[in-house]
Amino acid sequence: MGWMEDETGLERGPANHVALTPLSHLNRAAAIWPEREAMVYGDRSWTYAEYRERVTRQAAMLAGLGVRPGDVVATVLPNVPAQVEASFGVPACGAILNTINTRLDVDTVAYILGHGGAKVVLADTQFLDLVEDACATLEAAPTLIEVPDDAAGHPASGRHPVYEDLLAKADPNMPWIMPEDEWESLALNYTSGTTGRPKGVVYHHRGAYLMTMGTVISWRMVLHPRVLVVVPLFHCNGWCHTWMMPVLGGTVVCLRDVTAAAIYTEIAERDVTHFGGAPIVLNALVNAPAADRRDFDHTVQVYTAGAPPPAATLARMAEAGFEVTHVYGLTETYGHVVENVWQPERWSSAPEAEKAALRARQGVAYPMMEGVDVFAEDGTPVPADAKTQGEIAMRGNAVMKGYYRNPEATAEAFAGGWFRSGDIAVKHPDGYIQIADRAKDIIISGGENVSSVEVEGALMHHDAVSLCAVVARPDKKWGEVPAAFVELKDGAEATEDELIAFVRARLAGFKTPKSVTFGTLPKTSTGKIQKFVLRDRVRAEAGAA
Repeated sequence: MGWMEDETGLERGPANHVALTPLSHLNRAAAIWPEREAMVYGDRSWTYAEYRERVTRQAAMLAGLGVRPGDVVATVLPNVPAQVEASFGVPACGAILNTINTRLDVDTVAYILGHGGAKVVLADTQFLDLVEDACATLEAAPTLIEVPDDAAGHPASGRHPVYEDLLAKADPNMPWIMPEDEWESLALNYTSGTTGRPKGVVYHHRGAYLMTMGTVISWRMVLHPRVLVVVPLFHCNGWCHTWMMPVLGGTVVCLRDVTAAAIYTEIAERDVTHFGGAPIVLNALVNAPAADRRDFDHTVQVYTAGAPPPAATLARMAEAGFEVTHVYGLTETYGHVVENVWQPERWSSAPEAEKAALRARQGVAYPMMEGVDVFAEDGTPVPADAKTQGEIAMRGNAVMKGYYRNPEATAEAFAGGWFRSGDIAVKHPDGYIQIADRAKDIIISGGENVSSVEVEGALMHHDAVSLCAVVARPDKKWGEVPAAFVELKDGAEATEDELIAFVRARLAGFKTPKSVTFGTLPKTSTGKIQKFVLRDRVRAEAGAA
């Protein structure tokens, strides 16, 4: 199909077929904009020529430490230059980048380092204890490189080789190892998991490359944007924004600590034009006190993912100079792959309440996706009636290769030739999808996925706990937080504070229940806990508060 009758001599070759990779973007940008500002952090900035040299030195440094093509290099870093540089430096030596969530607990970090098989880990001094404790549990621990940040109050500990020292000694002219096949692995990102252990999501070069191109179109970007990296670069590699910036000769503005004051300052002083963030970031901006705000004279384009912001928040964001676009995606899809494309011809004259409802929808597929749909349990698309619920499924170039070392989970996720998201939605008559409910047991707290099963498992280790269930409780600051319901053993006693402290000692802070309710749990006739009853209860209580 699609072949001409005679294609003699029409073969693929190096002149007409090159593997797609985001590495090409930085090579091009350094060639045509060598003196243009590529990256900013605090009072320091780097041109594209300097940026590319630092990336090359990082690749040479890693190769000198024994990293070979196909090896995994991990990072436990906030959004600082070393993390941005790793986006290109790690794959430039042929390795796979594994950015690890800095908010995780020791056991989970150890699992990720072990499961991914990291050969080297770059660790910020602030998180050095976490990484050291995780490495201490491993039989084959990675080489640890410390990344201090004196300006932020995190000087080098003196216990490990220092990133900048090694960078200074590395070869600035080492040839990059470019992929021969665009299906080669580029990054390994671990989900927060719907069961106890996270799954390793593998990205390929092709997907990341096309993600950068699709985002430029969908975000209506032009040359030389200035993007503030608010989204942690350990979340879907920052939605691929650092790989995208060289396409446009843009500037990455690093942000270590996300606060309203810091965001306003960077916008005002660094002329930030774009950033992405969870709804909690929007709430912080519109509720910031006057002392934290700064005036700026341009509109800032904002991507937000997760629960749609309330209409009041969107209105206040617009008044403050921000234009917000709602997007949707998952770790498995490189970040955002569904966008709420605004239809001014049809929607601009709608009443404000209707506009808010329109903006709450997740939307339609990005340009690099082949399709986004909602499927019933029998595998057929649900009718576009805005009522019938089904599971969101996607297919296209920005879908992961699969789950690392987990073929069973990969096969399940790709059943029927689509990636099954686990999120429940409806489809409107115009084809726009809208999430009706998150996958049953996932709690999304401040942009982080929390597994209710994992939290329940921690609670069940307490001697006084007989049964428990954890559900999402609406929260004005975090969107959702874990709420625990507990049945105690006969004659046993425990307090709310005691159980919360018990879980906090075992899991990351954001996974810790924020409330514990004691009593008999609602169950079916077969003894299954009816979580929907508990969810309805906490929502009703939140609405009455």
